[in-house]
Amino acid sequence: METTGRRLLRYALSYKKHIIMALIFLALAVCAEMIGPFVAKSVIDNRILGIEKPWYQVAEKMPYSAEYEGNYYKREGRFQAGEEKGRQVRILQIGRTYYWIGEPVDRTDGKKEAADGAVTISEEWGRASYPAKALSREELYPFYKPEFPGLLMMTGSYFGLLVIGAAFTYGQRLFLQTAANRIVQKMREDVFSRLQRLPIGYFDNLPAGKVVSRITNDTEAVRELFVAVLANFFTGIVYIAAVLGALFILDKRLVLFALPMVPILIVWIAVYRRIAGRYNKVIRSKVSDINGMINEAISGMPIIQAFRREKKTEQEFEAHNRELYEYQTKMLNLNSITSHNLVNFLRNTIFLLVIWLFWGGTLGTFVSVGVLYAFVDYMNRMFQPIVGIVNQLTNLETARISAERVFQVLDEKGDDVAEGTIPRYKGSVAFEHVFFAYQEREWVLRDISFQACQGETVALVGHTGSGKSSIMNLLFRFYDVEEGRITIDGQDIRSIPRQHLRAHMGIVLQDPFLFTGTIATNVSLNDPAISRERVEQALRAVGAYEMFLKLPGGIDAPVIEKGSTLSSGQRQLISFARALAFDPAILILDEATASIDTETESLIQQALDVLKKGRTTFVIAHRLSTIRQADQILVLDHGRIVERGTHEQLMEAGGKYYGMYQLQLGSAAAAGIS
Repeated sequence: METTGRRLLRYALSYKKHIIMALIFLALAVCAEMIGPFVAKSVIDNRILGIEKPWYQVAEKMPYSAEYEGNYYKREGRFQAGEEKGRQVRILQIGRTYYWIGEPVDRTDGKKEAADGAVTISEEWGRASYPAKALSREELYPFYKPEFPGLLMMTGSYFGLLVIGAAFTYGQRLFLQTAANRIVQKMREDVFSRLQRLPIGYFDNLPAGKVVSRITNDTEAVRELFVAVLANFFTGIVYIAAVLGALFILDKRLVLFALPMVPILIVWIAVYRRIAGRYNKVIRSKVSDINGMINEAISGMPIIQAFRREKKTEQEFEAHNRELYEYQTKMLNLNSITSHNLVNFLRNTIFLLVIWLFWGGTLGTFVSVGVLYAFVDYMNRMFQPIVGIVNQLTNLETARISAERVFQVLDEKGDDVAEGTIPRYKGSVAFEHVFFAYQEREWVLRDISFQACQGETVALVGHTGSGKSSIMNLLFRFYDVEEGRITIDGQDIRSIPRQHLRAHMGIVLQDPFLFTGTIATNVSLNDPAISRERVEQALRAVGAYEMFLKLPGGIDAPVIEKGSTLSSGQRQLISFARALAFDPAILILDEATASIDTETESLIQQALDVLKKGRTTFVIAHRLSTIRQADQILVLDHGRIVERGTHEQLMEAGGKYYGMYQLQLGSAAAAGIS
């Protein structure tokens, strides 16, 4: 099986153009920023501190020349080919004062002191003294003046590079975030599409809140992986490589101070991931549990309040929340130990070491102030993305665990949506020695055999758990039989794609489900094949059209989640109209009148005659009085058919059905007397 990283890469490659453009912009931004310290080094060493380089007397005023006491001098490095050099002089800075030395100076690397009209330079190599004169600001200015145009140009170039780098960084983030949003959009669509194909059994074992968490929270964490984590990792890797290359060009010896950070960072990430991975698995699982509990609590709030379970539910939530807090605290402690503060400590340690070596003379002999500035600048630029990488380690592990949870859903075996349609079958149904168990070998149905001919009404009765709903679940292929087979018009339903099979089936549940929309859209389910006229005809047929016309908006009245603003009878009438509008060959009524008042039941009974015409109808009945006209009644007990026949036949037999009917009749009579 593919690793999580490979699968994420496969998603990323779906939008490789955006990612490649982001990497190109990133490379250009890094190049623009890497040039900056070189420009700064040149400004410092050549434009600012370059005044301490040797100066030579020239015969006349010329470009880059400076006048002092009636003579003209030009700095080393500014001479053109063929220009003659006169006597050499020097200008040295000691503290904040500049001194004029009218003769060559052999060496300037050492301790400089000025006293009694002389400058003394001393070091291990010895001691040298030169007559010197302190320069005033007016006398010093001509030596700096020739450098001003170049200084301004290079300063402008430096800031220009910053602007260019910012523009490229904007482009890089725009392309990368666009790619990330599209990747997560596709991932969410894939997950939701997979959910539509998963068997009902999957949702029996996973609370709705946890499923929602996979689609929303976990995919959002994956989005952060592409937007923040990978952006920082890509940037960090490119910057580190670029800085090491720039330091190599600047001075090969300085690379030795930066290079150890690479293995330190690799070990750091490996250790962090090992520890954080364990914590994040628990954290994501607990977040999912909390989402599931919140969803369940909201759905069951009437029951919680009716049975005074508020305090108990709150305690259960606090237990989950406490455990989540404990692991988040562990994660916080881990992040505190390995946070960017440790990076700053390493950076400052390197800076102190380099500065100490520089001022101590070990580096000062071959590293200029400009090079030192460039080194510090480059190290800051390298440590900034390192801090970014370290700060994103938490998100990296969170995203990895979340991606695993998302891919667990995508790896669930589902049914592909079948293309096309099949002709409407007649609807003759046969169960042949069917055995079924939700859990292995724990039989819910045992040796079920019966036949329902086209147009017949078959009623299923029995105590709770006798297997009535399981028969319908098998007919709809929400589950498949363990043994035996089920046929429609002689064809095994396992050979028919589930979508084709269900295309000609309709179902009305005891507690009908309504979607957010309108009454009309809940009848048609936005199927383009169901016209407005057909919706109205279906509502009229079940006797509900006039009732709904009295509502504000008529059949276009809004329906909120689950139809909570409508009565049970109104919701049931909508589900009947829905079944009729789709004109199924097989109709299942799952205790459809169990929660309906007597007046509405009478209305629905009239609609049943319309619904049953030309279609095979299965009725799971709680009220036995509603199935007296059924062509066949099957009495189930512990997963077996113990009696079968018409109402009259079963009453004459005086068996289990007779007892159930008499019990209900007696209860109804007692209720009438009271």
